[in-house]
Amino acid sequence: MKTLDQIEKELMQTVAGVHEPPAGAYNFRVNGESIGRQSSDNINVEPQENGLIITVKANTQDEVVHIPVVISKTGHKETVINDFYIGDNADITIVAGCGIYNCGPKNSIHDGIHTFHIGKNAKVRYIEKHYGAGPGAGKILNPVSKFYLEKGAYAEAELEQIRGVDSTDRITEAELADDAKILIREKMLTQGKQYAKSHIETILNGKNTVADIVSRSVATDESRQEFTLHIEGNNLCRGHSECDAILQDHGTVLATPSLDAKHVDAQLIHEAAIGKIASEQLNKLMTLGLTSQQAESQIINGFLK
Repeated sequence: MKTLDQIEKELMQTVAGVHEPPAGAYNFRVNGESIGRQSSDNINVEPQENGLIITVKANTQDEVVHIPVVISKTGHKETVINDFYIGDNADITIVAGCGIYNCGPKNSIHDGIHTFHIGKNAKVRYIEKHYGAGPGAGKILNPVSKFYLEKGAYAEAELEQIRGVDSTDRITEAELADDAKILIREKMLTQGKQYAKSHIETILNGKNTVADIVSRSVATDESRQEFTLHIEGNNLCRGHSECDAILQDHGTVLATPSLDAKHVDAQLIHEAAIGKIASEQLNKLMTLGLTSQQAESQIINGFLK
């Protein structure tokens, strides 16, 4: 595999927890090119135009595939399309994520489109982290994740924007067949004049389907966030969405829930809470010797954990 420089290593470690070839299947993408790719006995990773096709054999158990992306050139723009085909009864973890370091005058942009076809009774844990750094122009990330769950399938999506992303337009969609379940956990931190938009939509077509969506965010300085959470119940199903946000300085958050029950046995719930850090929380930590800034940082870190 091509050697990463120090900045690329740090980006890779931040978004994927690795900076050297891991055991099992992987693809490392840097500045638009694959610099290392490997399949395993049960997970095939092959290139397609502008991305990858990843196929997991039925009954595969406890394997991990890493597919992180790093951009370290100013002005680099790309659209990456990855398609996943998860066999029946498989149980795997997918570690994705993108880190951008921009030190130049032009925006660097990564648009990622991931589509997951999850077979019967299969289980998928999807981890996606986004991070931006560097003194240059915009670090822009626009991810699209689409989940199609067959009967009895389970998906858990952990979507995290760590910091440093100047603009993001995130779309997460899911369609569930009978007895399928999806958990979506989104975490977002914006600073300065950053802007973040997130749309999460789940369509519960099958009987006994479950969707549980929790979005937690912190908007500081003059940043703005907009969230749209939509659940459509077309059968006997349970859907829950929750949007919790902390505001600091002049940060703003708009949360728009939408529940569409099209079946008499659809049970759909939405919860939302937006506000500043409670003064009693700060005071309690400050009595333990923390400064106001340290106390705020600890509360935010705990909130986004």
